[in-house]
Amino acid sequence: MRRGEIWWAELAPPAARRPVLLLSRDEAYTVRSLIVIAPITTRIRRIPSEVHLGAADGMPRACAANLDFITIIPKNCLREFLTSLSPQKLNEVDKAIRFALALE
Repeated sequence: MRRGEIWWAELAPPAARRPVLLLSRDEAYTVRSLIVIAPITTRIRRIPSEVHLGAADGMPRACAANLDFITIIPKNCLREFLTSLSPQKLNEVDKAIRFALALE
């Protein structure tokens, strides 16, 4: 597991099974049981706190990582690796996080 990977996760209802973007620092995955993620949704709102993803990013359809809803989940909720984001997309994620948390 590494920051920038997208995994299928089994989350509590109403979310259920959905892809999530891993946001924790790489070192955390070996020692932490809780990890920081952003949910991925097909509801695209085209706002600065979203990063749009699609087939070119390894996703099965158009969607967005929603950085307004950064949350913590148990690592054991992760079920299946889906894809890794490119460095360019990770830069977009960092920019969206800064916007979502008013860090700029």
